[in-house]
Amino acid sequence: MRALIQRVTEASVSVDGTVVGQTGPGLMILVCAMQGDDPGSARALADKILKLRIFRDDMGKTNRSLADVGGGALVVSQFTLAADTARGNRPGFSAAAAPDIGRALYEVFADHLASQGVSVGRGVFGAEMQVALVNDGPMTIWLDR
Repeated sequence: MRALIQRVTEASVSVDGTVVGQTGPGLMILVCAMQGDDPGSARALADKILKLRIFRDDMGKTNRSLADVGGGALVVSQFTLAADTARGNRPGFSAAAAPDIGRALYEVFADHLASQGVSVGRGVFGAEMQVALVNDGPMTIWLDR
């Protein structure tokens, strides 16, 4: 699994002009299932993100996790995170999991975060989505698991 996370003060995702998912302070998580991933990969990535110490403590140091601060998450499927740009100018996406597997692993990932007490907003798998966010910091991290 692969994810791009951004610490946000707020984020939302819309489909056809209607907000379908949102979060307040917490994380915007773009997530992609890769070929060879399984439900264990999805849960492991969710656990890693949940425990990353990327939120400020009382001294202003990035020493607290999403779990520590009680933050929410907006989880959006993003197969383009699998882009291979090694050759030519047109990215290839063959490293991404097949859509049916990608959808299932996206759900496992989001459900696992929710099972750990995180308020989770979601995008719509496979839909054309518009994402709006206010990046806090900015703090943006790429994760492969």
